[in-house]
Amino acid sequence: MADMATRETGPSLSTAWVTTAASFGFALVQLDVTIVNVALPRMASELQAGVSALQWVVDAYALSFAVLLLLMGFLGDRLGARRVYLAGLGLFALASLGCGFSTDAPTLIIARTLQGLAAAAMLPNSLALINRATGHDRRLRAKAIGWWTASGSIAIAAGPIVGGLLLGVASWRSIFLINLPVCAVGAWLTWRVPAAAPKNSRRSFDIQGQVLAVLALAALTAAIIQARPMGWTHPFVYGGFLVAILAGAGFIWTESRSKAPMLPLDFFSRPSFSPAVGYGVMVNLTYYGIVFVLSLYLQRVQGYSALRTGLAYLPLTATFFGVNILSGWLIGVIGARPLMVIGALIDASGFALLLLLDAHSSYWLMLPAFALLPAGMGLGVPAMTNTVLSAVHAESSGIASGVLNAARQAGGAIGVAVFGALAGDGEAHVVAGLHTSAYISIGLLLLAAVLAAVGVHPHGEKRT
Repeated sequence: MADMATRETGPSLSTAWVTTAASFGFALVQLDVTIVNVALPRMASELQAGVSALQWVVDAYALSFAVLLLLMGFLGDRLGARRVYLAGLGLFALASLGCGFSTDAPTLIIARTLQGLAAAAMLPNSLALINRATGHDRRLRAKAIGWWTASGSIAIAAGPIVGGLLLGVASWRSIFLINLPVCAVGAWLTWRVPAAAPKNSRRSFDIQGQVLAVLALAALTAAIIQARPMGWTHPFVYGGFLVAILAGAGFIWTESRSKAPMLPLDFFSRPSFSPAVGYGVMVNLTYYGIVFVLSLYLQRVQGYSALRTGLAYLPLTATFFGVNILSGWLIGVIGARPLMVIGALIDASGFALLLLLDAHSSYWLMLPAFALLPAGMGLGVPAMTNTVLSAVHAESSGIASGVLNAARQAGGAIGVAVFGALAGDGEAHVVAGLHTSAYISIGLLLLAAVLAAVGVHPHGEKRT
């Protein structure tokens, strides 16, 4: 990161410092996406929670994260990215404290929802800090985003490892309480980043659009999660799908008529923007969903301990780190589109290898898939992120990153809901669900590769 120190964002502060501060918070946000997975069996035992409740523990975070990203991107553009980012760090610490002291599943789910709200405040504004620090320097932005994405990707992959290590010496509550000192360090780093004048301080808030977005995503996820225990014909289930459709249609209609929409629909008319966002949805849906199922597979089918499960994910962390950094460099050499295509194809190959697993498979049979999955994501995600930011003005970076990450987190929440429903409770159901989830993922990732090849501009979209 020393080569990024040439551009100053303040009197004595380098772009490298801003990137470090932003990456620190992003890593914390991403860590809590997956760190809970290895703790699910212990939570189920202590809190008397079934698979549906465990899905809600994961998805309460992902859902509030997804539906509030656009609002927080807007607030960052209006109030200042640094201010909203710091507020998110503070709330994340308080919510983590609530998670750590929860005594039942509903309380934990509520605290996880607050964690997701805080994460939504941090993620788009961390990216906005980087985008404003690097200005119009395309190569510098690509390198900074490579480090930023690497920190998040490593955190996602390291979540099960960190969780397993903590569970080896303490209770499941430790995976949340460890966030308190981490938030304190993140706040110290960010406090030294100079505040920039907000660019859109007079823009109004689209409350109707926000409410409809929350309603659509929450209803859809609830219907998917409850379909297995209640049955697809239960009024709650088909009612949830109906509400999701109506709220989704209402959201698009509202945004198309609003003078200050939460989701600027004109973004999607820009070359490369829509394909990149669609690519992100498919990547997150498949990865988040499969990590949930793999955690059930390793502990309930293979009989792994929480610590051994965490260590089993070690290849994901190592591969993410190296490939993410490589991707940041390759974007400036060969462009984003080839990396997105190659990344999706490698990812699909990893899912194909999961089809070889059964109830008695050795870890060595799992290892190639555990290496290919992060390799594909590590190549494609930085390129996708850079493509989205290249398509918009710098002053709209908070909203643009909010749109991208809201879509991605929504995809992740749906992935956990769908793949978790396929896995069920019994050993046979978990293995069958793993295979079905892998088939779905292969299809989606092949579609993502086509989307990138056809829809992404070879050299990105220049801001006008």
